[in-house]
Amino acid sequence: MESIPFLIPALVAVIIVFAAGYAAARILDKSRTDKATSDAEEIIKAAAREAETIKKEALLQAKDKLFQARAEFETELKERRAELSAKESRLLKKDEHLERKASQLETKEISLSKRDRDIESSYRKAKEKQKEAELLVESQMRRLEEIAGLSASEAKEIVLKQVENEARIESARILREIEEQTVTDADKKAKSIIATAVGRYAADFVAERTVSVVNLPNEEMKGRIIGREGRNIRAIEAATGVDLIIDDTPEAVILSGYNPVRREVARISLERLVNDGRIHPARIEEVVKKVTQEIEEAIVELGQQACFDVGVHGINPELVKLLGKLKYRTSFAQNVYQHSIEVAFLSGIMAAELGLNPKKAKRAGLLHDIGKAIDHEVEGPHALIGADIARRCGESPLIVNAIAAHHGDEEFRNTIAVLVQAADTLSAARPGSRREMLENYVKRLKDLERIADSFKEVSKSFAIQAGREIRIIVENTNINDDGLALLARDIRKKIEKELSYPGQIKIVVIRESRAVEYAR
Repeated sequence: MESIPFLIPALVAVIIVFAAGYAAARILDKSRTDKATSDAEEIIKAAAREAETIKKEALLQAKDKLFQARAEFETELKERRAELSAKESRLLKKDEHLERKASQLETKEISLSKRDRDIESSYRKAKEKQKEAELLVESQMRRLEEIAGLSASEAKEIVLKQVENEARIESARILREIEEQTVTDADKKAKSIIATAVGRYAADFVAERTVSVVNLPNEEMKGRIIGREGRNIRAIEAATGVDLIIDDTPEAVILSGYNPVRREVARISLERLVNDGRIHPARIEEVVKKVTQEIEEAIVELGQQACFDVGVHGINPELVKLLGKLKYRTSFAQNVYQHSIEVAFLSGIMAAELGLNPKKAKRAGLLHDIGKAIDHEVEGPHALIGADIARRCGESPLIVNAIAAHHGDEEFRNTIAVLVQAADTLSAARPGSRREMLENYVKRLKDLERIADSFKEVSKSFAIQAGREIRIIVENTNINDDGLALLARDIRKKIEKELSYPGQIKIVVIRESRAVEYAR
């Protein structure tokens, strides 16, 4: 309690100090506020002045843009007005043009109406005239029938027959001219191609024949070949499949067998046995087995050599082996192996001349007689046999058709087949390439003349040029010149149907008129 008097003055002093400080702070704040107010007023005035300036500038810019927009609008307005004026001018011109068109159409319509009326009138007049003409023709026909004593159908039949005869004669004349021109052109082209082919292919001709006779050094060798009680000859026949004929032929043994390969094995085996001198069944079997193996190897080599020489590759091994077998096969004394190679070369040359594929032609020519290698084992024509083998060995339909068609057993389906037939005929028809039995030759000539004499128009016929040409004489009263072409064609068809012959046959039909007088 004693300290209270001391605290009160201190408290009063503090209050005084605080009041003084507060008063001083108020005075300081007021001065600051006044200064800030004056600064704010200055800033506001400056902003107002700047705003006024910006407002004036904006107003000026707006006026400028307004002026530019007004100028652009006026320019565009002028252009639009000009464009509208041009369109209006064009529309006016079109209207004028359409008015003229309409006027012209009206004129044409009037003209067409008038023309229709004229046509209708002319048509009526024409119908009336037609009726008059029909009546006139009918009356004339009746009068003609009365005069001629024939009905219309009879007269028509006579006229038709006359027209038919004239057409037949005219067609025969045209046919003869066409055939003559075609034959002339084809003959020139064919001669050129064949001459080129023959000239470019030069092959030595060797009339190689299958040997069926083995020469012996002496007559005693026949007894050794026969052996005791015929055991050696039986062993040879059993091992080779070939019959041995030992007769009175001096120093020779004849081999007989349908298989040319077996006959060749028998020939070589017998020659080796004769040269060796040791002839007994065991030795015979040993030699035949060895020779058979050698022949089989030689056959494959021959087939491969033929393919190599011709330039044909990719042939089935079975076909290659059959090609080699053709070395021991002959046809009319012509070696089929050499013949096949020759046909291949000729086919290739002719195909090249005609712009065809020479490789395919060579392939077809080389394989065309492949059926002859086994025709003694299989029934049927060798062309069809060969075609069947080629088909089974994967050859193309083109090659198969060429093989099957080269003797007419099948129709030609491509040009290569025709070339193979031509090359086959060319190879077989060369002088000396083949020989033919006299009896068959004479029979073919007689059949040729018989076929020609079977036609009533033929007076005489003569087969000449070894059967490659036939001359036919006809009576001039039985046929005219235009009918000669028809007669020659009919004879050709009958010869092709009834005869089998190598190459081709030329048919010449001759008609002549004779006048005979006697001077006394």
